[in-house]
Amino acid sequence: MLTKTAKVKLQDGTRVRHKVIGYEGLIEGTTGVKACFTDVGELLKYRDSKQTFQYRVFIKGESMRRIAPDDDLEILELAEEVICPQCRLSFRTKPDVANKPGGRCTCGGWICPFCVYCQDRSGQSPCPNQRKRLIRKLAPRKMAEQSVETGG
Repeated sequence: MLTKTAKVKLQDGTRVRHKVIGYEGLIEGTTGVKACFTDVGELLKYRDSKQTFQYRVFIKGESMRRIAPDDDLEILELAEEVICPQCRLSFRTKPDVANKPGGRCTCGGWICPFCVYCQDRSGQSPCPNQRKRLIRKLAPRKMAEQSVETGG
């Protein structure tokens, strides 16, 4: 008995746009339920599709996920593994998050979730927003140290 295995190309968190309908969202896994499969934005009439899975797309503001094959999706921004130039640790990017660890900084660089460092695209180092992030990260630690010193 032959079994077909299809490789998942797009990782969860990848920002995509449907080529026909035009909605934008994030990949949130796959489904193998052929009753939900679509092609060019419409449900498939015949369920004997050769596809083994289609992508579930999360759209902000909608409670249901949309289903689409990879041929119908245009990749806007990939979720990928990035190595931080500061701490040398790798992390997965989150294209849908702005100004938070793992997401994009306003300068356009990725923010490391471990050291909150980012390198903006213009090559300016450090990023002007980095100091604010470091203060937010270190503030609880400093408050805890002060309370230990004062005995409270």
